[in-house]
Amino acid sequence: MRIDKYLWCVRYYKTRNMVTEACKKNHVTVNGQVAKPSKEVFPGDKVTFRKDQITQIITVLDVPANRVGAKLVDMYRKDETPAESFAHLEMLKLAKEHYRKTGVGRPTKKDRRDLEDFETDFDTNDEIE
Repeated sequence: MRIDKYLWCVRYYKTRNMVTEACKKNHVTVNGQVAKPSKEVFPGDKVTFRKDQITQIITVLDVPANRVGAKLVDMYRKDETPAESFAHLEMLKLAKEHYRKTGVGRPTKKDRRDLEDFETDFDTNDEIE
């Protein structure tokens, strides 16, 4: 089975076109070699690809005939991605949320004034010491 079809069948990508783009950007490797979308995969192959800032490593256990349901995906692949990768992604998400909540938009006039008050409070405390 082609690598683009395989990654689509085991639900790592939503469309085959997305897998094709990832292959063209050299984000997908099979057994350590950069893979074109038409590269054939067989059971036992190690597939490495970069998606959502995580380098994921999977081993092909079997080749499905068609796209499979989410509950059946584990029959066709073995996920060997280190847990640190997912922890790192979680830390990135938390860091972004800490700065500004998603969907809040531009800082308001009140936000600016609060920042200015905070900076002036901080500056006066430094001078007292």
